[in-house]
Amino acid sequence: MPIKPRVLQRGDTVGIVTLGSPIAASIINAGIAFLQGMGLRVAVGKYVYVQNGFLAGTAEQRAEDLMSMFTNTEVKMILPVRGGVGVESILPYLDYKLIAQNPKIVSGYSDITVLLNVLYQFSDIITFHSLLLIDFRALTPAYNFEQFFTITSSTVSPRPILNPPGVPLTGRVQGDVSGPVVGGNLTSIVGTLGTPYEINTAGKILFLEDTHEPINTVYRYIEHMRIAGKFEDCLGIIMGECTNCPEAYGKSYDDLINEFIVPFGKPLMTNLASGHGFYKAAIPIGARVNVNTFNNTITLLEAAVR
Repeated sequence: MPIKPRVLQRGDTVGIVTLGSPIAASIINAGIAFLQGMGLRVAVGKYVYVQNGFLAGTAEQRAEDLMSMFTNTEVKMILPVRGGVGVESILPYLDYKLIAQNPKIVSGYSDITVLLNVLYQFSDIITFHSLLLIDFRALTPAYNFEQFFTITSSTVSPRPILNPPGVPLTGRVQGDVSGPVVGGNLTSIVGTLGTPYEINTAGKILFLEDTHEPINTVYRYIEHMRIAGKFEDCLGIIMGECTNCPEAYGKSYDDLINEFIVPFGKPLMTNLASGHGFYKAAIPIGARVNVNTFNNTITLLEAAVR
């Protein structure tokens, strides 16, 4: 059984880290102030504001910040500022045994996807494909906060993972399967293939989403995943949105799903609001979910926190 972090409560401390690309200090500070306005305390990593081109400090510095949050007994949740590039470069510098001994809520999406899945695989802790610090702002839909706080602050289970009203989940291949859910950002996951941090999809439900990639590039990534056997050994597939992904050669994201994902023959749910989309469902990486495409439901079968 995977390790569940403790529930997040009002007054708890959130550790802020920058693990990939940098972002303006004003945006970081605004996110911190928003968190504090929600009744949460904040601990800021030593290198959060560092900017070195397209990276926020060296890999060792970013890994040091992350490890310091895992060993800080006051910190209940670790919240990366953003994704960007470079998250995979910190992976060799992490102490996975120590992380397992100090489980914390870790939330994020985009390139943080790599970290979420690696922490589940190497430290056996449930992580959360959900909000980043940049999402803690007034313009974020209430649905996103409801999803985030329900999954990190509640032990109620089973319970449905619901899209926002008016955005239906759509089953494309019929089936009813249950298992741990893994995945997230397709571009980031493809980058782990052939490395020690390659995603393990065997006996899992594979969730994918992407953004700002033309459909022929998305096809390339899907084909790479297929050749790597990631669709052959998974139990089922959840396809999230491909946000701002332009058509290519007259083919859309919907065409790609119908022509290249449906033929895998695995139970397939599509149209999950997630990741880079305006609406963001919270997906607990490593927790058991049920995907039922007969009634178009995704159900969290166990609490993701304790």
